[in-house]
Amino acid sequence: MATVYKNFNGSDVVNTRTLLHEAIPVTGSIVSGTYGGNGVVLGSEPHIKKYAHGMFESVFDYPFLSSSANHIFDITAGYSSVSELSGATNTQNAKKIAVYNQMAQVLAGYDHAGNIRRFDEDGNLASGTKLDEVFFINFSRLLTKDEIKKGTFQLDLGVDAAFSQNTTVMTEVINITDASGSNGYYVNSPAGEYGILYATNSAGPDILKSHNSFPVGLIYYQAGIAVLSASVFNDNVQGGIINDDSGSCALYGLEGLPVGFQEFTGSTISATADGIRNRVKNIQFDNTTELNSAIHFCRVNHNEYNYSANPTYLTGSKIKVKGNNRKNLPVSYITSVGLYSADRELLAVAKLSEPLKKDPTMELTLKVRLDY
Repeated sequence: MATVYKNFNGSDVVNTRTLLHEAIPVTGSIVSGTYGGNGVVLGSEPHIKKYAHGMFESVFDYPFLSSSANHIFDITAGYSSVSELSGATNTQNAKKIAVYNQMAQVLAGYDHAGNIRRFDEDGNLASGTKLDEVFFINFSRLLTKDEIKKGTFQLDLGVDAAFSQNTTVMTEVINITDASGSNGYYVNSPAGEYGILYATNSAGPDILKSHNSFPVGLIYYQAGIAVLSASVFNDNVQGGIINDDSGSCALYGLEGLPVGFQEFTGSTISATADGIRNRVKNIQFDNTTELNSAIHFCRVNHNEYNYSANPTYLTGSKIKVKGNNRKNLPVSYITSVGLYSADRELLAVAKLSEPLKKDPTMELTLKVRLDY
């Protein structure tokens, strides 16, 4: 037990932060194809968990009843009450509005009048184009850790007119990324920082109208949520981003479901989620783990800790390491460092890889790092 204590001064403790990143690939086969197989109805896959409330569904990397299953993300859809698609006769109309409002409360917050803000296409909450019909992909903490690394998010969506992932390879793909996320993100969200998602042509003919890049959603980095506009599945005539100049690129409906925006009115949320999953070719991003450290510089001056309180240090009241020569300097060996609270309760112990010799002719500085 320690009998001699030394206090830290203000310069002896330094706090640091380290960001660790891990690449996360989520292939389309995991999202929809691995366990489905040919001829299996979308939504019946054993790794897709559906709920009685029908407001979202969960995707796992294994059949969700397996003890080895890991939750990957939840997927849902909704629209604003002011959307042109909102109507009392629509399937699950109230639930779709409720999903939109709940996500908007968390991610966009409220305006000065107490109204729920709508998702904004360019991050300008006061004005600009609003995203009133959207899909939500809520990634699990297992994947995102503390946050999604800015500028690394990528989502590839197949937009072929007639497509089934079980039987047809995606030939027309749009690439959705947070291209300016690393230096063009926004901080006006109660959920933290977020970036704009842009769609560009990835594979196939000139899929996007005017062959340009279009803002199609938002990515909330700390929340780990992607908000995707339904315009990604509509052509130009229907108010979407898809080029309608080519006959082969005119219709981009979900497999067996209505086209683009119209998907919202006649289908359940679960059916919409199934359709979106079937269009995912690839999702990838880097996650971030924030590692905080407190570095303690334990300074041992020349005249300190040259003696040990260990009973074996002495034999017959003589210091063993002096070899019965009273003129020899006292010698001790440092093997560990204890960090104590103000009332001298032991909080942590750091062990050295090998004992350090200490005598009055030398000074040491031991660096102890606590990670949390």
